[in-house]
Amino acid sequence: MFHQIWAALLYLYGILLNSIYQCPEHSQLTTEGLDGKEFPEPHLGRWYFIAGAAPTKEELATFDPVDNIVFNMAVGSAPMQLQLRATIRTKNGLCAPRKWIYHLSEGSTDLRTEGRPDMKTKLFSSACPGGIMLKETGQGYQRFLLYNRSPHPPENCVEEFQSLTSCLDFKAFLLTPRNQETCELSSN
Repeated sequence: MFHQIWAALLYLYGILLNSIYQCPEHSQLTTEGLDGKEFPEPHLGRWYFIAGAAPTKEELATFDPVDNIVFNMAVGSAPMQLQLRATIRTKNGLCAPRKWIYHLSEGSTDLRTEGRPDMKTKLFSSACPGGIMLKETGQGYQRFLLYNRSPHPPENCVEEFQSLTSCLDFKAFLLTPRNQETCELSSN
């Protein structure tokens, strides 16, 4: 009898804790309204990489040498395509240009990276003004990435991102230093 009462109390305590400490939901962005020729304006243009979170440090290791990254998202040359250009400023001052092509999935928020069939990217809204979150999954990794229109968003934006991702059990966290000037984005 004592064990049944104790088990019931622990069960109720668990339900109470779960309701108090439940992770907040972030609405997934959609590609609704996409007609194959244009992408909703709010997602095009310049973005700065601010922070990343993952279950382990190894899943963020690719960003260890980075001081800052600036991206430009544009409509691709074919329907249902986005072109992403970036320049990476490393901590030792070097600039490295990069290009990706994302393929949009009809009726889905999934983005597929050309040449990387194992990689899937989902877009999420951010409570931070001018912010967006991406969740990348691939072979052997998953990570959330925080981007903003400003290279230096309000501190509470980063804190909210870290709190949310930690709640989702993404315990490794990386904040880009953004101490150096950004590299020039090439037009080709």
